[in-house]
Amino acid sequence: MPRMSQNPADLRPDLAPRALLRETPRAGQPTIGMVSLGCPKALVDSERILTRLRAEGYGISAEYAGADAVIVNTCGFLDSAKAESLDAIGEALSENGRVIVTGCLGAEPEYITGAHPKVLAVTGPHQYEAVLDAVHAAVPPSPDPFIDLMPATSVSLTPRHYSYLKISEGCNHKCKFCIIPDMRGRLVSRPAHAILREAEKLVEAGVRELLVISQDTSAYGVDIQHKSDRGHRAHITDLARDLGQLGAWVRLHYIYPYPHVRELIPLMAEGLVLPYLDIPFQHAHPDTLKRMARPAAAERTLDRIAEWRSICPDITLRSTFIVGYPGETEAEFQTLLDWMDEAQLDRVGCFQYENVAGARSNMLPDHVPDEIKADRWERFMAKAQAISEAKLAAKIGQRMDVIVDDIDSDGIATCRTKADAPEIDGNLFIDEGTDAISVGDIVTVEVDEAGEYDLWGQLVSAPRP
Repeated sequence: MPRMSQNPADLRPDLAPRALLRETPRAGQPTIGMVSLGCPKALVDSERILTRLRAEGYGISAEYAGADAVIVNTCGFLDSAKAESLDAIGEALSENGRVIVTGCLGAEPEYITGAHPKVLAVTGPHQYEAVLDAVHAAVPPSPDPFIDLMPATSVSLTPRHYSYLKISEGCNHKCKFCIIPDMRGRLVSRPAHAILREAEKLVEAGVRELLVISQDTSAYGVDIQHKSDRGHRAHITDLARDLGQLGAWVRLHYIYPYPHVRELIPLMAEGLVLPYLDIPFQHAHPDTLKRMARPAAAERTLDRIAEWRSICPDITLRSTFIVGYPGETEAEFQTLLDWMDEAQLDRVGCFQYENVAGARSNMLPDHVPDEIKADRWERFMAKAQAISEAKLAAKIGQRMDVIVDDIDSDGIATCRTKADAPEIDGNLFIDEGTDAISVGDIVTVEVDEAGEYDLWGQLVSAPRP
């Protein structure tokens, strides 16, 4: 029978890890399916919805045919993502027939109902109560008082050894190409003590790596004036330091390059958080950045990168860029390539610009033809690949800690170094001697081979607790 679809792995680099829940419902138990599309922030929303439903006595189904209704958590960031979300809704309607829509695209209910008028309900992003109300109306709960209505363990859609930790919602920036603030609203930070309690529970449950996410992680706490509550201050530096005390890897995503980001780098040098920064630079030419309504200080950015590396030489820098933005000239694009030569970023993703309904960039003059955008994307990625290949080749002979994500039937272990986020960056493979290790273990390897994006290594130490 058809299983529930999610984003194809090659669609975009912010793809949430894919997982299917497998449960055997008790007799008479109402069951709900979930299709979760988009970025890790949407994945966390899906986990929260399923956790609430499980606490109310609902079963979770991985097959359309086994579900009394299906929730489709949509993405609406790009027009291509909107089309994919509509396809997923259509598939769920065809295979199940009873569909509730939520997520970012839910901010445009007429867009959804115009294409799929038979959906049962449409709710917007992070509207958990509205989703639950829609489920209750479509599939009334029927809890067993002896086994249901107990505090549920959190539903996880990621492997048990790592988990996303969302620290805020929304964004205060007004980038012209982005409609996230329109869909998810302005920045709303969670209290630091609540985040830390969630993190503690995750680590107690066996999570070895916490991936900190939000729309703008470095702005965490600005909206609540970095308030202290129960001994914990709502500031990204304080939060990172507190999380670093829990004994798990802590990886920071979506760090906007504010000056205070410098305060995080010593924590990386000390080993409290992973030496990894995910920073969306988007471009390097000041005129392009101004048209994007982003800070236009590429020279200062290079200075900051040099400073970060002087404090923490092992730091890994990942970023995403847009090529073919309206008005981008060949000279502006060449500036980006030259900047890449100087910045020598470790991990890089790139999008070809596309219009998004409601984005202010749609109205800019001088849109770049598709064939030129495609050519610039190819040239940019060739540059990024060459940099990556050289950086990885320099790691041959080094010893490093890796976390084991998978071991296949042939005994080949797929691992990640501290420089690699799941489903986004590269992998390190161990192809022999893996009998003594398990998924979720952190082990030491010696790198003996490198490719364009991946490494291979030999196991040199047993798993550590």
